Amino acid sequence: MLLTHSLMRSRPHQSVSAPRRTGQSSVISLEHFICFLTSGSSNFEDMDTDRPANVSFSDFVGGVQLLRGEDTRTAMPVILIGICVCGAVGNLLVLLVFLRDFRNGKGSEVKALLASVASTDLVILLLCAPVRAITFYKQTWTLGSFVCSTADWFQHSCVVAKTLVLAVTTRAKHTLVPSTAAGPLYSPTWIHAVLAFVWIVSMMFPIPQMLFASVVPHGSDALCVSQVPECASDFMSLFYKIYPTATFVVPVSFTVAYYTKSLHFAVNHAPSPQQQSKVTLVLLCLSGALGLMLLPEWGTFTWIRLGYNKPPVGLILFAQVLLYACSALSPVILMTMYDDVRQGLISIWFIGTCRGSKQLPSNKCPKTEGNGAEVGTNAVANAVSAEQEKTFPDVEHFWTGRRNTHVEEEQDPVPWEREEKML
Repeated sequence: MLLTHSLMRSRPHQSVSAPRRTGQSSVISLEHFICFLTSGSSNFEDMDTDRPANVSFSDFVGGVQLLRGEDTRTAMPVILIGICVCGAVGNLLVLLVFLRDFRNGKGSEVKALLASVASTDLVILLLCAPVRAITFYKQTWTLGSFVCSTADWFQHSCVVAKTLVLAVTTRAKHTLVPSTAAGPLYSPTWIHAVLAFVWIVSMMFPIPQMLFASVVPHGSDALCVSQVPECASDFMSLFYKIYPTATFVVPVSFTVAYYTKSLHFAVNHAPSPQQQSKVTLVLLCLSGALGLMLLPEWGTFTWIRLGYNKPPVGLILFAQVLLYACSALSPVILMTMYDDVRQGLISIWFIGTCRGSKQLPSNKCPKTEGNGAEVGTNAVANAVSAEQEKTFPDVEHFWTGRRNTHVEEEQDPVPWEREEKML
């Protein structure tokens, strides 16, 4: 059972100007709307072009509702919950590493922006994905009118903010900037201003997703739908062409092109290509994964709202799963490719295991001032120096006596050697 693009007329032979009794139009239109939803198949079907005068478009909000089939009802929530748990753990670890780096004076502008990306992914996984999981399981809307009005708006705001923040990383400094007595050399004011601007723009763009969302009754249950009135159809048609282009196509294309060019220059012309291309490669992978995994979601979003042939339900569900999987994949890319994150995880794990071990004394766990790779080197150096400082009293006394040439006769430990020399 799938969503629809428009409402059908209350009666096929009725014209738009036909007289109607007060309150009859909305009830009859809603009945035909529900009849269309409940009689559909697993794919979108072509709608009759005869539409009511007051509504030009209708779509589910907060996830596809009225889905039939126990497999879909069970599988989708389980998949989304698994993605949420794994992604939330990964993003929390990444945020913990970045927080530790900033406290140790090893922050940078790129790390600040990547921490913002990880925070956005965490919000998407903890606040947006559970709404879809509940909707898929209940098959109707049970979360109230406020969540219905803000569900798609908030999710789109987070997705747009993540895309724009990755685009802003192209203008940020990639090198580490240690803190000094005068404070950090990078400008936190610049970072805060950019993040505030990005979030304001990201929350303003999807406002139409919030304006036209409402809860409509369906028997004893309710549905959360977005109904665009006829008077706003021309504006919304133009908006749905500009909105994906400005918030997805342009930022992702610019970011991928910039980092591809930067990586090519670093590998072929930089004096130390290995060092200069690592962060660029990480950001290129993040931007590429974002573009590829969000493409189905933005494609189906535009496809439905521009009124073309309806996409199959499987594609819509697959696009929604990829959207949340993208937020779970970002910390995996950082933990496997970004050296600072990987070494920070090693240090945190080492410190955590030492503090959790009750059998070892406290001096067995060396403190890590830098990254985790230094731990093994420091431990080996300490062991070698300890071995060199060890001395055995008996052997030391023996060799001291052998080296002492001014030993008195009464204290000579080997008097027979002296007698042989005298002979």
